[in-house]
This record gives sequence, structure tokens and C-alpha cells, in this order.
Amino acid sequence: MEIILTENVDGLGNIGDLVKVKPGYGRNYLVPQGMAVIANSRNIKEFEHQKRQAERKFQRVVQAAEVLKGKIEANRIEVAHKAGEEGKLYGAVTGMEIEAKLAEKGIELDRKKIQLDEPIKQLGDFEIAVKLDAGVTATIKLTVVAESEGE
Repeated sequence: MEIILTENVDGLGNIGDLVKVKPGYGRNYLVPQGMAVIANSRNIKEFEHQKRQAERKFQRVVQAAEVLKGKIEANRIEVAHKAGEEGKLYGAVTGMEIEAKLAEKGIELDRKKIQLDEPIKQLGDFEIAVKLDAGVTATIKLTVVAESEGE
């Protein structure tokens, strides 16, 4: 019996795979549990149509992520913090501050996508990875400078 999987099934396959199973396993377990549909010509055509639609949607998401990546990488962010001797900061630069600085430049981004391995506690230039949708990764150029005494 041939079936099309609608869920990932351990030891059998992933969503969308066309697999052969014993008739009892398919008819009595996989299909009633909603893990698969019988592979007749109608279901195969419908699944291929859904696959094409998902591919187009994925392409649109990738394009939007690439546009956002271009905006992010075209800008340089500068953060001013109070610093002591030897360029050590009082406090740290956080993802929330980076998100706020991007928002000032008109780039809306969720701070959870900003990949800070550890808080930034030094003056200097840094490159920070941002994980966007569809596996696209952008790099933020960040400069941390000492806050002037007059502020």
C-alpha cells in the first residue's frame, strides 16, 4: 500500500514522502491517526499543488529576509556608554539597546534574533550576527564609544 505522509514518522519518513507500507499499518494506524493519506491520483495532485504553494511562499519569505539583511548591513550602529579606564564599560551593551538603535534607523527587528554570545563590556568595533527568517543571517556593525562627560 502506498501512502503520503502528512507528519514526520520515525523510521518511516518525513512530511510529503511517498512510502510503501503494509496495508494493515497504513489502513489501521497511519491514516486514522492523521499521519498519512492514501496515495491515490487525487491526493498526489493535491499534495504536489500544496508543495508548489509552500515553495512560492518560502521564496517570498527569503526575498523579504534578503531585503532586511541589506538594510541591516548598510547601517552602522553607535552606542555610547560610560566607561572606565582601559575601555571597560560600566554595565554592558544588550540586545535591547541594539534593537532600539535599529528602530531609530527604521529597521524593526525582534531582539531575540540578535545573536549575542555574551554581553559586550568593552569599547570598540563589533560584528553581531542576526538570524533572520528562512535561514538568512545578517551582520550588524556596532561601535561602542565612551560617553562624554557632559551627558
